[in-house]
Amino acid sequence: MVITDADSSRIAEAIRTAEARTSAEILCVVTPEASSYRFVPFGWASVLALFVPFPLIQMTGWSATTIYIWQLAVFAAVALALSRRSIRFSLVPGRTRRARAHALALRQFRALGLHQTAQRSGVMIFAALAERDAEIVADARVNEKIAPDAWAKPVEALTAALRAGRPAEGYIAAIEQMAEILAQHFPPGAISHDELPNKLIVM
Repeated sequence: MVITDADSSRIAEAIRTAEARTSAEILCVVTPEASSYRFVPFGWASVLALFVPFPLIQMTGWSATTIYIWQLAVFAAVALALSRRSIRFSLVPGRTRRARAHALALRQFRALGLHQTAQRSGVMIFAALAERDAEIVADARVNEKIAPDAWAKPVEALTAALRAGRPAEGYIAAIEQMAEILAQHFPPGAISHDELPNKLIVM
């Protein structure tokens, strides 16, 4: 799944259009993956390798050294086979993928300074492409006026587009829907506080 330069330009334009309707600050962030999950192949390989000695002890007269070598061979073969990215990600439970994406979203919110805007009205749309996961994280003043479940519809629009392999369309839909919500509580002010970049931040 790739976001092209043309896609980024469309997303940036959607942000500018949305921010013309609200005094809130919108930032979009995307990461290819929230985690590499490198531990997964080794975890599965360790579990399977643990079961290797028992049948060999029962069914063969091999020495402990030979059985140990077979155990190591099984571990290495399984770890290598499961190291392919597509297989590795398929073995990670959905709850784990969502948790990793959520933790990264929170870290990026602070790292990019969304909690430091003058009006405390920063809102971030975050997506992890490999996990097909999206999240909207808002600053304190936004959370005071808008309940977190209000973001369910734009988040679903983005996650559905991620599953369909159309991240740009998902971002644009989420931005437009989010602008509708923000405009009700944070109408445009007389003074523009454009403190965050109006573009897609690619990690």
